[in-house]
Parts: sequence; C-alpha cells; structure tokens
Amino acid sequence: MKYVRMILEEESPEELGYEKIKYNLSESSISDRKFGDFNVENLDDLVLLYGEHRGDKQLRELIAKQSGAQSVTADDVLICNGAAGALFIIATSLLDKDSHLVVVRPNYATNIETPRAIGCETTYIDLKFEEGFKVDLEAIERAVRPNTAYISVTCPHNPTGTMMTWDEIVGLKAIADKHDCLVLVDETYRDLTYGSPYPAAATISDRFISVSSLSKAYGTPGIRLGWLTTRSPALYRLFLAAKEQIGICGSVVDEAIGLAVLKERDNWLAESNKRNLRHLGITRDWVNSDPYVEWVEPQGGVVCFPRLKVPPTFNADEFYRSVLQNHHTYVGAGNWFEMSKLHMRIGFAWPTEDELRKGLAGISAAVREQL
Repeated sequence: MKYVRMILEEESPEELGYEKIKYNLSESSISDRKFGDFNVENLDDLVLLYGEHRGDKQLRELIAKQSGAQSVTADDVLICNGAAGALFIIATSLLDKDSHLVVVRPNYATNIETPRAIGCETTYIDLKFEEGFKVDLEAIERAVRPNTAYISVTCPHNPTGTMMTWDEIVGLKAIADKHDCLVLVDETYRDLTYGSPYPAAATISDRFISVSSLSKAYGTPGIRLGWLTTRSPALYRLFLAAKEQIGICGSVVDEAIGLAVLKERDNWLAESNKRNLRHLGITRDWVNSDPYVEWVEPQGGVVCFPRLKVPPTFNADEFYRSVLQNHHTYVGAGNWFEMSKLHMRIGFAWPTEDELRKGLAGISAAVREQL
C-alpha cells in the first residue's frame, strides 16, 4: 500500500495547534466531553487483559439493541478502533489492485484515500450543489462493473449534512443483488438526525455493512471506539481476522467507557440534539443574512457545506488566511473533500453559541476583505 497523508489530517486543528484558533468551526462533531461526565462502573477493578477479540459482549449487545431492528445481534457487531479503523478493515479486506469501487463524493477522506493506497480503481459519483447534493441511484448503477467490490455511501452525509431517504438506501439492495456486490454505509452521524434515526443499514440484508462510532454524536473521539455491523457470517469472520492481525483486540478501558456512554444514549441525545438544532438555527440565520453565502441546508449531522457567491477574481487562499489570522476562525476548506475552495465545511455544534456567532461573523468579514 502506498500511503499519502490526507489534507484533512495535515490541516486538522490538532495539527495546526488549538492555541492558534479562537473560534473553531472546523470540527465535525459535538463538543468534547470529559471522563467525569460518565458513570463508568468499577474502573478501578478492571483487569487490563486482552479483551474479547470481537469487543466486549455487553457493549456489542447494546449496539445491536440500538440498531433499530431485531435482525441484528451482538454476533453481527465488531468493535473497532473508531469508524476510521472499521473503514480501514473493510477496505483492506475487500479491495486489491484489481478491484473496482463506487464512491459517492464528496466523502470522508478515509473512504477515498485508503482505496487509493490499495491501488484499486474507483468511480466517483459526484454530488452537485445545484442538485441539492442528491444521490443519483441510476448513476450509481451505471458505474457498477463486474469487479465492483462495494458501493460506498454516507448517511447523514459528511460534509454536506444532506441525507438519502430510507427508500433510497433500501434501493441500493436491488443494485447490489443484481450485480453481486456489497454496500458500505458510513452512518457515523446516524444518531444526529433531526427526527427519528434510520435503522442501521446492516438491517436491510447481509450485503450491507454499517459503520459507526462514538466520536461524532457523543463527544468522545479520544476513546477511539467505533464498530462495523454485518449480518454475513463470512464477512464477519474476514473482518475479525483483519482486526486480529492489526491489533488483536481493542482497549478494554475504551470499551468500558463506551459502554457507559451508550447506556445514557437516549437521555443524552434528547438534550444534545436540542442544542445542535439551536446552533443549526444560528447558522441558518447567518446564511440567510449574508448575500455572499449560499448552502444546501443540512438534514442531519452537525456539519454543513456552504458555498461562497463571489466574483471569479476572488482569492480563496487569501480568504482562508484572513479567516484564521485576522479573525481567529478555522473552517474546513473545500479541498479537504476534493471540492472547490469556494466551499467550506462548517461544524456548528462543537463551538459554544458565542464562538459560533463570532466565527460566522469572521467568515463574513474575511469574504468582504477579498471583494
């Protein structure tokens, strides 16, 4: 494999240095939480042994229970090192240089860069702002080839916050059945929908693989806990073999914390999502009030992907420099997602309300400096 650092990671706030950012609008999650926020039972007595290779059974049972359908059991859930670890296991298990992949783009960088490192051929289904970033199932089917290993989609979508309908996700089953391929649904933002969450996509059939984590909706990216779900015993065994060869098992400490986090799931989401919607409203008011900004309003998640309405002479590089240096605000530039720098990803749930308002004002000021 030929690894190349992802732009998104090279320019991440932790790489830049949090001390250089006053208004951090680049994060793609809710605000980070502390260990003391959770009731982690008997951590002092936790034996630091090799954990169960599949992941703590009680944790897997809870994830299965929260999947939205009885068809998923604990034996279908594999605990991984974050969603990124799950995606890496899937890509390296299913792809090689002779494989073909269909990816809806823009997308989270790992869904694109790991297949590139493997060297497989990829067909991109590019979402268009003018079409509301709507996924075209017919375009996906046209892209499928005899050697297509899987179709990769995200819902809710990162970075746009748009969503496929449930019928559209289910519609991928007919394509996968017809062409004998799999469907990967990165549903890391599933619990951050603005209504009732969809069931996990793996509930649809054994051709579907779901991936999620505790990083985005629960503010615990530091414990590096995610999972993949598949109802195919053969796929599960393959993915388990990959996990064992990469790291044998997960951290028993992380899994104990993760269990405590998910035990509070319903109460936490009920309160957290209220705050997320308030921050979405602040962002909506800003977009509506600034004639140089337009967006496709998100339907889920805590990120949006607005576009600047500016003349062709607009200097996007100077804009980003000014946003950070003059207005102490950081956003995710469009090129993080292989899109024009006139797009930017804004994470509206991580900052405080005051920080969000001031960061958005800094973006508007920096735009006008380049006009």
